[in-house]
Amino acid sequence: MHRALTKTMTKTMSEAMRLTRTGLLDQATAAIQQALHGAPAPANHSKPAVKRKLAAPLCETTPQFRGSHGAPAIPKGARYEQARFTGPAGSRDYRVYVPSGYAGQPVPLVVMLHGCQQDADDFARGTRMNEAAEAAGCIVAYPEQSSAANMSRCWNWFSAADQRAGRGEPSLIAGITAQVMRDLRIDPSRIYVAGLSAGGAEAAIMGATYPELYAAIGVHSGLPFGAASDMPSAFSAMRTGRGATTPTPGIPTIVFHGDRDTTVHPSNADQVIAQAGRDSGRERHEDGSVPGGHSYRRTLHMQSEAIHSEQWTIHGAGHAWSGGSPDGSYTDPRGPDASREMLRFFLAHRL
Repeated sequence: MHRALTKTMTKTMSEAMRLTRTGLLDQATAAIQQALHGAPAPANHSKPAVKRKLAAPLCETTPQFRGSHGAPAIPKGARYEQARFTGPAGSRDYRVYVPSGYAGQPVPLVVMLHGCQQDADDFARGTRMNEAAEAAGCIVAYPEQSSAANMSRCWNWFSAADQRAGRGEPSLIAGITAQVMRDLRIDPSRIYVAGLSAGGAEAAIMGATYPELYAAIGVHSGLPFGAASDMPSAFSAMRTGRGATTPTPGIPTIVFHGDRDTTVHPSNADQVIAQAGRDSGRERHEDGSVPGGHSYRRTLHMQSEAIHSEQWTIHGAGHAWSGGSPDGSYTDPRGPDASREMLRFFLAHRL
């Protein structure tokens, strides 16, 4: 990191902590967001304001591609429905994609968690997971964070109150999963959860807190479980990738991360894989490239003769869903196709 940038971030961190102590949480978050994109921290000497639910610092402030709006296109015979779950921790809307080949038979379920400043429709368009699920015969659920819970629509992965089973946002996502299982015939041995950025960090939380529910997880440009417990530690984990992490059950995990990601440090991907238990087996490397697109390294972590976890390092890629569509935000169409590779990986694992 350049010396000037390090000086700016140090100054910003000090200012953000001061603003947090005085109750100016929105201003503290804005200061961090500006620093992440190279702007100086703003000075603010106003009086303390009424405290609000903390907006997550893991927020992408300028989408790489500005996508279209509205629901994604749905093939004939398929369904894309809206629903709502309410539990002790509150309520959340969600969307459900039901493929055209579904006729009441037990099928796999993939739960997809969007990033900051996204919603379910945007994430479905950008990842094209519906297309992959249509081909594989899977149902996809898209929980949607509310602006009331976080003004930037980030999942609150950094909040200690939202990192436990049966509490906070993990209970809401697990509740949505269970509700989809009640409404449709889902194979309980083939339920998976994946996400991007804040959603990727949330997917890691879901795998750690509900290992009896999810057979595997996918983390794209995210952070490991326990990387942060408040805003200052979240900022540090995003910037350096050296956040404190918590032991996990080590369920099968697939990770995608661009090595030019300046929002979430790429070393966070190493920590996600470490939590999956990469040191317990053999390791194999495969290098490849997408014609006209990115090159990549795929690292396979083996247990016995089976692939337990995969780590995809996308060379030259930033903070965006690999192989996504420009119809959605935070996507990089130059591949490889993270949605199809995640689905392939998921379907090879059962509880």
